[in-house]
Amino acid sequence: MSGGFLCGCLMPYLHGLLKVAATAGLSRCSRKTGGVRRGFFWDLPHVRAQSRKTMAKSKFEYVRNFEADDTCLQNCWVVVRLDGRNFHKFADQHGFKKPNDERALQLMSKCALTVMEELNDIVIAYGQSDEYSFVFKRKSNWFKRRASKFISHVVSQFSSSFVFYWQDYFKDQALLFPPGFDGRVVLYPSNQNLRDYLSWRQADCHINNLYNTTFWALVQQGGLSNSEAEEKLKGTLAGEKNDILFLEFNINYNNEPEIYRKGTVLIWHKIEETIDKRITTPDAPEGKNVVVKRTRNKLLPFHMDVIGDKFWEEHSQILADS
Repeated sequence: MSGGFLCGCLMPYLHGLLKVAATAGLSRCSRKTGGVRRGFFWDLPHVRAQSRKTMAKSKFEYVRNFEADDTCLQNCWVVVRLDGRNFHKFADQHGFKKPNDERALQLMSKCALTVMEELNDIVIAYGQSDEYSFVFKRKSNWFKRRASKFISHVVSQFSSSFVFYWQDYFKDQALLFPPGFDGRVVLYPSNQNLRDYLSWRQADCHINNLYNTTFWALVQQGGLSNSEAEEKLKGTLAGEKNDILFLEFNINYNNEPEIYRKGTVLIWHKIEETIDKRITTPDAPEGKNVVVKRTRNKLLPFHMDVIGDKFWEEHSQILADS
């Protein structure tokens, strides 16, 4: 008989065997001497496809109906704000400097940079103290705009980076226990809403830092107890705190580092760089080094005012997504 005739006769029979094998769940077979190996039937694409189809339509699939629909509204800026959980305790037990520890702030920004490099749809991030806000493109369709995906990816990437890079910034301080971070998603429908949100966070940075700078000056240089310093600052306005700093401790708050007063803004910024590149030419078949200039986007940290118009005029690409 010809090979074609045999194939024509046997193919329906083989397909029937494969169908029975898939239904019976014959996926693997084992050897006593060689452990577990892939079975003949499972290695065939027909059975793999049939198995996937069977599992996808199992009687247990109804449980998917319990999942809440958390799709973020279209045409809105998606902001994920991340905060340290119980970070006062964490800072105390890890010897953070008061009122500000630049190591901790730099570590937070490093983690935020890592998040932005991994999740490309983030156009700007703003951080201060133990919090960071990440702004996703207004038209982003990342993970079908599911809020749970936004939160879980940002928080998990940030948290793991915090532990991973800890020793780079706290060389003499071991990590005693893992930090905790929580996150929330907030939608802002207009460019002005987004600007107002970031302005609010920066104003909060200024208010908190002015208070903390004054409080710790009273404690560390003025000799007051924590409760005495709290009592002295109760009900004081910004101008009065500035007077305490200047008149009692000769500290001009406006001269404090901007990273403390204004927080950190992370944006993609076009930079020009020069690199050496080796090329071959008819005149130099063995190759020669040439200087090449190129422009590329790079994530950079800035410590500047985001409340006024100047920042947004200089970086108009951030809102251009709208």
